[in-house]
Amino acid sequence: MIRSMTGFARAENSQGSAAVSVEIRTYNSRHLDLVVRLAHGYSGLEERVKGLIAERIARGRVEVQIRIRDTAEEPAAFDVDEVLAAGYIDALTRLRTLFDLSGEPSLELVAKTGGIIRPAEVEKDLDVLWPTVEACTVRALDLLEEMRTTEGEFLAEDFSRRIAFIEACIERIGQSAGDLPVVYQQRLAERIESLTRGVVEIDPDRIAQEAAIMADRSDISEEIVRAKSHVAQFRDTMSGGEPAGRKLNFLLQEFNREFNTMASKAASTEVSHLIVEVRAELEKLREQVQNVE
Repeated sequence: MIRSMTGFARAENSQGSAAVSVEIRTYNSRHLDLVVRLAHGYSGLEERVKGLIAERIARGRVEVQIRIRDTAEEPAAFDVDEVLAAGYIDALTRLRTLFDLSGEPSLELVAKTGGIIRPAEVEKDLDVLWPTVEACTVRALDLLEEMRTTEGEFLAEDFSRRIAFIEACIERIGQSAGDLPVVYQQRLAERIESLTRGVVEIDPDRIAQEAAIMADRSDISEEIVRAKSHVAQFRDTMSGGEPAGRKLNFLLQEFNREFNTMASKAASTEVSHLIVEVRAELEKLREQVQNVE
């Protein structure tokens, strides 16, 4: 199945006094990389959210922002670090005496000091809140999947066109390779004729034998069979139900290996030109496959 790794979705859900919004952004990545951001006091939900996402997304960087507002919560409470405040006031008093300064340490100045006044830890009932967060996250994942699948359909159309072109090139390469023994025989005869200027009589059987040896050394029939097999696997992977990115990337590596071997073995201008065209298509496929889950 072809599904893009990039996407965005946002969902909201309210139940009772709790209002939840979930934003999910996904990007390209070789592995599954989850980042979940939750408000202070709700970090206990992080692993549950990651579990939901891991069930739906195979790879890519996934950034999740979850905002929670519970109108039933009591007014915000704060803790005061009295020891720290006393020490700070004492330090200010000593500075005043040391430098003969006027005035007293103000409440505003003390309150601005970091750590003296901080939000109180309020225990939240995450089990009660979880169904609302879960429903909202699932809805966002559904919307995300729709977007990534739609983009994947466009990618699949592009892949199908390119793989059809490569398949046609493989057929043409096979036809050209089949004519190599005759081509080698003609080349040898012309070469010998040029070197001997007709003084030495050419043995047609020996020419045919040498041409057959050269053709055997440059035989690419096995590579063509494997390349055709890769085409079939590529299409099967595209239409399968599992995430296809990793396997398609592997098949492209195998394609390159086969065509590199063909290029080194087949001493044919037509075959070389076809392989150059195939390599260009493979590179375009490789770039696009990087965006497939």
